[in-house]
Amino acid sequence: MQKSPTKIQLHKQSQQLELHFGAEQFLLSAEFLRVHSPSAEVMGHGPNQAVLQFGKKDVGISKIERAGNYAIKLFFDDGHDSGIYTWSYLHELGSTQEKLWQDYLAALQHAGKTREKDTSIVKFIN
Repeated sequence: MQKSPTKIQLHKQSQQLELHFGAEQFLLSAEFLRVHSPSAEVMGHGPNQAVLQFGKKDVGISKIERAGNYAIKLFFDDGHDSGIYTWSYLHELGSTQEKLWQDYLAALQHAGKTREKDTSIVKFIN
């Protein structure tokens, strides 16, 4: 069983979540946490059903709530708030952050997507 973090701190300016698990320390960006949300919206409802998240480069965390003694719920400023981040999942994200991030960037490239939010305006002419 994973121990709970000894420190959780949101750095609003940099939009990073600082986590301490004893001597281990992790700094996870809001974007990283958003695209790896444990919600069904992101993970899907079964194996190989994950939905690639894109355009989340500037997403922020607006609020954090404790979920019992085992997790936190993150509220993102893009409206996403359905993921429950357990202590073990947060530790796993921190421990494998570099590989997960590289895999994510590769998946974006493969899908022809980007981290940037799409701000193009589409005009329809009749």
